[in-house]
Formats: sequence, C-alpha cells, structure tokens
Amino acid sequence: MMELTERQKLVLALVIKEYVDSADPVSSGRLVENYRLDFSSATVRNEMAALSDQGYLLQPYTSAGRVPTKQGYRYYVQQLMGPAELPPHIQQMIRHQFYQARHDVDDWLSLSASILARHTEGASIVTALHTEQARVKHLALLATRGRQVLLVMVLESGEVIQQTLVFEDQVPQAHLSQLAGGINQLTSGRDARALRRLRGEAEDKLTAKVLEVMAEEVERTGTVTSGEMYRDGLTNVLAQPEFSEPDLAQKTLRVLEDRAVLNDMLSRTVFESDSPGVHVIIGGEDSWEELQDCSVVLAQYGSQDHSLGAVGVIGPMRMAYNRAVSTVQFVSDLMSELVSESLGG
Repeated sequence: MMELTERQKLVLALVIKEYVDSADPVSSGRLVENYRLDFSSATVRNEMAALSDQGYLLQPYTSAGRVPTKQGYRYYVQQLMGPAELPPHIQQMIRHQFYQARHDVDDWLSLSASILARHTEGASIVTALHTEQARVKHLALLATRGRQVLLVMVLESGEVIQQTLVFEDQVPQAHLSQLAGGINQLTSGRDARALRRLRGEAEDKLTAKVLEVMAEEVERTGTVTSGEMYRDGLTNVLAQPEFSEPDLAQKTLRVLEDRAVLNDMLSRTVFESDSPGVHVIIGGEDSWEELQDCSVVLAQYGSQDHSLGAVGVIGPMRMAYNRAVSTVQFVSDLMSELVSESLGG
C-alpha cells in the first residue's frame, strides 16, 4: 500500500464513514459541511482525486462524489480503524444473554448467530465445535498389484485411512517400506497444512505424491466445518441497496448456502492461519470469486488443544468494519471462555 499523508488519511476515513452510513457517493462539500473541516472544499476535492489516482477511491460517474474501493477498505481496516471494542453496556448485555444459556452448547451457537446478525446488521455464520485437528501418527505403504500401492495412514485420533495409489512404475515393497519410514520421520504429529508445506519441499516424485494424498485425506478428515452450521440475518444483507438487483441477491444467497465455499474460506483463513484474532476478507481478496461483492469478518473460538469452531458475519463491502470486528471479536472471546469453563467442568 502507498503511504498517505495525514490529511489524506482523514479524508479517506471520512469518505468511508459517510458512504457506510448513506450508500451514496460522497462529495467534498458534504465532508466540509458535515465535519466542519478547517480546509476548503477545493482542497478536499484535490485530496479525493489523489486518493482516486492511488486506487483508494472511485468516482462512479462524471460529476459524482467518490466511493471507497476494495483497496480503500483494506487500508482503512489495517491502518485507520484502530482497536475495535464494543461499548461496555453492549458487552454486559451480550454476556448476560450467554450466561443464561451457559449449560447448553446448542443454545450458545444459535444465540451467537442471532447476536452477531443483530449487532452487525449482516448475515452471521457459526460452526459447531470440532473436537480436534486431524494429525498424522503413522504411515504404511503396501505393494498390491502391479503399480498399485495401498496407503494406510493412522491419525492421532485413532482413525485409520486407506487409499489406493497408482505409481508410474512398479515399486518393490522394500523400497516402499523405506519410503514410508522416511515420510514417518517427517510427518508424525503434522496436520494438513504442514503436510502441504513438506510436499512443496519434496525432492522426488514418489514422496511428493504420497504427501499430497496424505494432505488431502487429513484435510478431508479434519474439516472443522463438517458439523452443523448456524446462520442468521440473511434478510439484513438482502435489504442492503447493493443487493437490490436479483442477480446479486441470488449470488449472495448461493454463497451463504454453499458449504464448499464456506468450508474452504474458514479452513484457509481461520483454522489454518498462523495469525490469531479476527480475519477480514474484503471482496473475496482475489481468492473467492463468489465473494467479490461482499466482505467477511471471521474469528475462531475454543482452544487449539481441545475444540475449535468459527464465528463470523458476511455483508456488503460497505459494512461498518469497526462494529463488525468488535462484535465478532467479543463473541469469539466469550464463546472461548464458555467452552473453557465447560471443558474444565
């Protein structure tokens, strides 16, 4: 991202605030009037033009005001928004609602979906807890017929996975046993993400092929969103002016109903991430075409050592990021607290 002057940062932040509130392009005069800026409308207009040249703002049509771009929202979230925290009275109200249902996990999930939808005015998604992340314990490779090899993988959970591989050439059992021994030294206790990294570092085709299949099977077995998924607030999203066109509304509906897209997004951004806390996906981030008109705010809850789930909200790119991030963060922290108390009990 290009560094902005302090005045440009202020103008960008104000444009985003006004656009989030109104969904109308923002003019320089409107900013000067609404915020009593100590510089002229012409100066604001020049700064808007500079922000547009740098890709942070867009002028939808001639003589219109400006609207934020995906890059503008990203700069705002990373550089301008600052720490997001819910007001104390909202925290207290949400905490009280949760503690009324503290002994029923299903109630926590449906309640969290309802709270997220109501406080962010978006559509919420909440996944059930997944008891543990799948990790490799042991691998065996057994010659069967011709070029076929039986892969037998035992996970730390005790689950046994069998998969038939077909190599380019027939491989003797002695070589397969040696290959499996070397792979076991590398992969014991590793999850799918680590297996994929090892696969990229593999120096021979056989090792790479085995690691690729192992990663796919561990990832499939350890899909953290395989349980029930709770949703709420769909009407909040469809009521936004961005989704007034039937095609866009239907596209958004499909995203919220497509478990494959949601599973992939949750796995790659929340459960396999080295960065804890809240994750913000803006316009699909060039990874999910289905989400190019949306933004998503996600966080995990639970414990890496015991159980993990995810909470989040989906809305238009013109979402109130501060409110969405602070609500998702608070709900995920509270859910983690309840899960910890439940497991401790």
